[in-house]
Amino acid sequence: MHLVWDIMVESGQISVTDYVRITSTECNYFSARIFNIYTRKGAILPGSDADIIIFNPNSSFEITAKSHHSRSDTNVYEGRRGKGKVEVTIAGGRIVWENDELKIVPGSGKYVEMPPFTYLLNGIDKGDVEYLSSHRAPVKRFKSTD
Repeated sequence: MHLVWDIMVESGQISVTDYVRITSTECNYFSARIFNIYTRKGAILPGSDADIIIFNPNSSFEITAKSHHSRSDTNVYEGRRGKGKVEVTIAGGRIVWENDELKIVPGSGKYVEMPPFTYLLNGIDKGDVEYLSSHRAPVKRFKSTD
């Protein structure tokens, strides 16, 4: 998120409103619907996980192997500095990131079931039937003389 802020907003390519729209409102809503986990994810509603970040547009950052929390020891953005930083992340009502420190206990994650048949698949059977029937060719059958 901080790279999008630094590259797009700080340079004037998109507005702050567009940043909020593409990094939270629309992106999370549609992603959650695609994976069929809306309203558990992608919403701030009663009963949802309501994962939230607190973003400071005036903070600065530097990407290093230590800061990107990955098992990989390389990053294409290694050494890049910029403006805008996630200061706090709240997931499931708990602060899980604060003061550049991950504050979770191993094994504290929860499995999020993704039921089948998302809204993207509505009507796909009808489309399949139409497509397959368009390729049907008559089959000439003959009787065996044996």
